[in-house]
Amino acid sequence: MKMKISPKLKFTILFCLSIFTLTVKAKTVTTPKIKPSQEWIDQKFSMFIHFGLYSVYGGVYEGKSVERGYSEQIQSFAGIFSDWYGETANEFNPLKWNPDSVVSLAKQAGMKSIIFTSKHHDGFCMYHSRYTEFNIVDATPYSRDLMKELADACRRGGIGFGVYYSLIDWHYPHAYPISSHNADPLTDEHYEFNMKQIEEIMTNYGDISEIWFDMGSLTPEQSKGLYELVNRLQPDCMISGRLGNDYVDFAVMADNEYPDYKMGIPWQTAASIFNETWGYRSWQVRGDLQEKREEKISSLMKVISRGGNYLLNIGPRGDGSIVEFERDVLLGVGNWISKNSEAIYGSEASPFHTPFEWGDITYNNDKIYAFISKMPANSKIELSGFKGKVKSAELLSTGQPLFFSQKGDKLIINADMGINNRGIDTEAVSEAEFPVIKISFVDGFTINPSIIVNDGKLIPGNSMPVFGHSSLNYYAGYKSLTGYNWAFKTGRKSIIPKLSFTESEVGRSLKLNIDGESQIVTLKPSGEKTITTPKGSVMWGKLYRKPGKGVFGNLEEEGLDFVSVGQLSEDLKTVWKEVIDYKYGEKYQEKISPRQSFILLQEIESDRNQTIAVRLGSGNGAYIILNGRYITAHLSPKRLKYQEEIVLLPLTKGKNQLIVKYYNGYEKKLSYSITPLNEWTIFENNLSSYNLQEKEYHTISLTAEDAESYVSPIRMNNIVIELN
Repeated sequence: MKMKISPKLKFTILFCLSIFTLTVKAKTVTTPKIKPSQEWIDQKFSMFIHFGLYSVYGGVYEGKSVERGYSEQIQSFAGIFSDWYGETANEFNPLKWNPDSVVSLAKQAGMKSIIFTSKHHDGFCMYHSRYTEFNIVDATPYSRDLMKELADACRRGGIGFGVYYSLIDWHYPHAYPISSHNADPLTDEHYEFNMKQIEEIMTNYGDISEIWFDMGSLTPEQSKGLYELVNRLQPDCMISGRLGNDYVDFAVMADNEYPDYKMGIPWQTAASIFNETWGYRSWQVRGDLQEKREEKISSLMKVISRGGNYLLNIGPRGDGSIVEFERDVLLGVGNWISKNSEAIYGSEASPFHTPFEWGDITYNNDKIYAFISKMPANSKIELSGFKGKVKSAELLSTGQPLFFSQKGDKLIINADMGINNRGIDTEAVSEAEFPVIKISFVDGFTINPSIIVNDGKLIPGNSMPVFGHSSLNYYAGYKSLTGYNWAFKTGRKSIIPKLSFTESEVGRSLKLNIDGESQIVTLKPSGEKTITTPKGSVMWGKLYRKPGKGVFGNLEEEGLDFVSVGQLSEDLKTVWKEVIDYKYGEKYQEKISPRQSFILLQEIESDRNQTIAVRLGSGNGAYIILNGRYITAHLSPKRLKYQEEIVLLPLTKGKNQLIVKYYNGYEKKLSYSITPLNEWTIFENNLSSYNLQEKEYHTISLTAEDAESYVSPIRMNNIVIELN
């Protein structure tokens, strides 16, 4: 398809169509103003600032370093009484804070906006709130609206201004008290208090580019109320996914998380200079400046090559001054960006379906940009999987032409200075320069699908999946599969698609797009057949269990072809234990604390390649993989206590491992079950005939028309499309 994609199409659920094939010419810009704006999509790099009352402490309480937890949460981790902590406001006088200098630093670093902590968990407002005197104007000798001055400086400097807002508040008397997890619910009084503060922020501080909600565990109604309030007052303001319950304009990864997959939605990674803290920590071991610059440049490349925006934090001292080490890191990143900005701003995520060992990719118009983070031993950069005639290859920072050869869809760029003196100085990689190669084409390029189906049977296993990031709250964030894409070849001039599915999909509504034309389909059975597992072909082996850890979406076994149950986990603490006398088909119920999980590993041996069925019961959430491969994951905002679903498992001949992470988000008990099925029913829908144009290959995408949100999981992992 021709590469003329409007901003609206980019990040609707049909964004997935663009990953089949991209003939790249030039961007077109549509006139209607929608979220996300093209400006927000293109900014790529922004500054986060954690600055507040906690900055006065600098990670130290009563003369001792507080090593547990983030320093901006020192009130909680040091156990400081609320009145003692409140008295710290008398000492907070950040006279060395200079908003124009901060804006200048952000611009020198190549950042396009600043996101500032209007209020963190401690409840102290860095702006003049009329709803509490616990703010920088009324409670400190500084007596000025610091946030307003920064907002004004951002406008003077020509960059965006956004705010961070903590949904929990340790100072507000009607809120839940300090807890260990920061995911407390909001009382009615606290919710109304938050609504009033958000209204004043959205009203009194000019245009807000984005609002970064954080923590708490809101009801769907509370998330909806805040979402609609912001949209009413600031229609262009982007709203972070940490508002919860899938009310989201852009998804936010876990802290300092860098996904290794592309997403078909707007998203952002928030990162700190040091993973240990966001607020100022006086005793932080800062290490080698060059290594830190390398680390942050590398992280920036990872994020933008997968289509995200990178939000990098600084934590000023209590007097308002910027830590010199953090300043120098940003200036180093900015120096690299200034040489390679063409490959960053306004660029698109890598159009390729598989990664390259030597680094990352972005593209823009008819050019591909190759970010070299790991120089191959033979100093040759290889690129394949595209169609198009390469016109030139050059080092972006200097314009130096590079020697290359092309044969079909394979391009080899010589990065050895020893050949015709036309290559990249390989020492630049170790010096954190991260060379970027600009590859230009004569008349655009096309990306080949990673999988082309020839047998006319489309299943999740031969698709190119599209992922989002669902988030009910911080601890319940996870990779959500939002759609399937297929490319297929056929000699037919028309096809009659037949959809096959199980009882778990009956009644669902989906959107099917064939070669760019969409239709809505409701899965109503017009036929059915019974499938039986051949007797003796499958043996259910041992069942193992271990505690889950981290957020719901953290499953360290994903991506591993085989898990050794006798091996300790990464933290060397948890180990798999065999489950004795487990009764398949029985519903179990266990007392387990909210935000906790456990993982089951089921061994399954098959004497052939075949698909079998299992009925899985789960509580609030389940994350399911087979032989390391993602099958489905879900955690509904409806907070179901128990649900059952049929899951079809494509077994390979020999040993298989089914792994299920069961997560309890809200209940006192968690229910679960595993029921192997010897037979099950497949239902069918025959669709109307569809005429095909003459093409090398055709495309089909499938998304859920009835999804709660564009980041919600599709949950149609049993569907099969036969092209008759």
